[in-house]
Amino acid sequence: MLTLDKVYHAAYVLKNVIRTTDLIAAPNINPDCELYLKTENLQVTGSFKVRGAYYKISQLSEEEKSRGVIACSAGNHAQGVALAAAKNGIQSMICIPDGAPISKVEATKRYGAQVTLVQGVYDDAYNKAVEMQEKSGATFIHPFNDENVIAGQGTIGLEILNQLPDVDAVIVPVGGGGLISGVAFAIKSLNPNCKIYGVQASGAPSMVQSLEHHKAECLAGVSTIADGIAVKEPGNLTFETCCKYVDEVVTVTDDEISTAILALIEQQKLIAEGAGAVSVAAAMFNKIDIKGKKVVCLVSGGNIDVTILSRVINRGLLKAGRSADFTIELPDKPGQLQKVSTIIAGLGANVVAVHHDHAGEDADITACYLRISVETKDHHHVETIKRELEKQGFRILEHKQTGIC
Repeated sequence: MLTLDKVYHAAYVLKNVIRTTDLIAAPNINPDCELYLKTENLQVTGSFKVRGAYYKISQLSEEEKSRGVIACSAGNHAQGVALAAAKNGIQSMICIPDGAPISKVEATKRYGAQVTLVQGVYDDAYNKAVEMQEKSGATFIHPFNDENVIAGQGTIGLEILNQLPDVDAVIVPVGGGGLISGVAFAIKSLNPNCKIYGVQASGAPSMVQSLEHHKAECLAGVSTIADGIAVKEPGNLTFETCCKYVDEVVTVTDDEISTAILALIEQQKLIAEGAGAVSVAAAMFNKIDIKGKKVVCLVSGGNIDVTILSRVINRGLLKAGRSADFTIELPDKPGQLQKVSTIIAGLGANVVAVHHDHAGEDADITACYLRISVETKDHHHVETIKRELEKQGFRILEHKQTGIC
């Protein structure tokens, strides 16, 4: 049974293993509230997951430890289990979805784990891990549906209350529900007036639907850049805990997540993965009523693959109106490109790509196409450029705000 004593015991066990991560002010994320970031992206292994994994493994019997451990993960739990197993001198086997970021896979291997890549998503990796556990006899370390794992994650709640005792609301990423279960249980047990909000990706709303329908449900599929919370089905234990202690769970889109990642980089100099940034996205886009409140956004992880970071930033630029593409029909004569460039430069935008081509069959025979990509300030800036080009007599065939590749 999950108890507050168990959460405090987890904090004692973990005190020489993990970092007490900083709570830092982030006034520009949402100026309507007093907002702070709980920086678990700066935790050992780059994620909160090491808390639950280490505490769970520390509580195994010597006989259980002798058989080794096995786990399934989208990447962060894998690293936590691998590190915890190494520190306890036991073997670990980890099943990871084949679409997980390479950086997470390689980091898990560096901690000494035996890694098996499984085609599909987290739930497919889970099924493979269960199959391997039955054959090997190793102890299964569930990423979220386990009381000791939840207790380990709950230590974050204790830290938040120590760092900001009068906090009004805490916003927490939700995949399978282990993190929010621990945080909500710890905080609500000590401060029942504090609101606990969960956030899922709109492409993986398993907990949202389960709470709406009052039973744990399995999604047919999930699709989101937030791979760390791409979970088809919450655990029965985490679902019950969320029903009791969580005030609301909302969703954010991939575009909103990308914008939050970009904001954390530019404003806070912090790197967050998609799953870690969903809490910030919810605050940025007012998915929750936090006006005038003291709010903590839990940034749960920072293990984003650098090979996709540029694409994520581009999505953030798109959502923020920071770049745009224009397709313009021009008379095919000298000076037209210069005229377009002069207009754009005069309005303070920056041309980053140009493609010039002869017109298609539907255009005037003496015309040509100009496709131009521009760095802009915001959505209003894009519209100002569009209006000025039209005012100067240019026919805009297509206008879209887009990430710059």
